Amino acid sequence: LLKDVGIVEPEQILKRYPHELSGGQKQRVMIAMTLALRPKILIADEPTTALDVVLQIQILELLKSLQSKYGMALILISHDLNLVHRYAEKLI
Repeated sequence: LLKDVGIVEPEQILKRYPHELSGGQKQRVMIAMTLALRPKILIADEPTTALDVVLQIQILELLKSLQSKYGMALILISHDLNLVHRYAEKLI
């Protein structure tokens, strides 16, 4: 699952303490932990908070690809209306 979320060397990540991981790595690990439960719905509450613009795009693209790969619904919660407009299929 760590490879599915874009972690290239999972063995190295597993040897680190959480405070040694970057924000993007922490986010990817949390997504992998969630995928381990095989959810039908993934709720992502502000998944890009505190990430730089490049990582924001990577995480959102990752979530969309995982949604398709695992056949799950994705609920994206965000205050960033531009982000919501770009990635949401339906707005509530």
